[in-house]
Amino acid sequence: MKKLGLIFTATLLLLVACVNNEEDNIVTLKFTHNWEGTPVTNQDFNAFKFTNANGEKISIDRLRYVVSNLNFIDGRNYHLVDVGENTGTLITLQGIAPGSYNLKFRFGFLDAENQDGVYKDLNTVNFNVPTMLGGGYHYMQFDGKYLDTNAQEANFNYHAIRAVDRSNPDNLVFEDTSFEVDFGQVMVTNNGEIEIKMNIAEWFKNPNIWNLNELNTVLMPNFEAQKLMNSNGKSVFSLGEVN
Repeated sequence: MKKLGLIFTATLLLLVACVNNEEDNIVTLKFTHNWEGTPVTNQDFNAFKFTNANGEKISIDRLRYVVSNLNFIDGRNYHLVDVGENTGTLITLQGIAPGSYNLKFRFGFLDAENQDGVYKDLNTVNFNVPTMLGGGYHYMQFDGKYLDTNAQEANFNYHAIRAVDRSNPDNLVFEDTSFEVDFGQVMVTNNGEIEIKMNIAEWFKNPNIWNLNELNTVLMPNFEAQKLMNSNGKSVFSLGEVN
């Protein structure tokens, strides 16, 4: 009887330890940024270090974007990744049991979740979209400068939002230009780290070669430009190291 009691106690302790391990297990999603493989951080901002596919020299002044509906987390969720401020690039998830998971998230917000004024932290950092464009929130604010055809510095504001056709201001027509990024199955380990890479250069080249001399500022109300951004964005993210 005593032996059975010891076996039961040992089994119980093992089960408790397994549960605790799952509860304590931390998985970190690490968002990194590069330009055709060369790492990019905020230390590279405000300098003409990059050349896009159209041959224009550019500098990056600001880059921040929202990812939402990470499938590791129950319910609706969102995260602001701000490269300039070096915030949000590490997303820590607790209580994820080791195993194989389908890793996916959404760039931007689904229409049903893109409600005006509901996300207080995004309100405070001016991530809102003006009411005249339907309200809600940006998907991305990507700002910088480029050298125009006269080799003069000019501004660009590559801002991604829900596309809106304002042909009739009294009857706005919307198109959800957020998109899902699906990396398929990844193996989650104890206290593991999963790298998600953004190749910034892809925003300007695939499948649409972006001409900054034609599409530079006032892109938010440009219905066709927003759809081009949606197309180019689908090749921007890739899966990096999984540890």
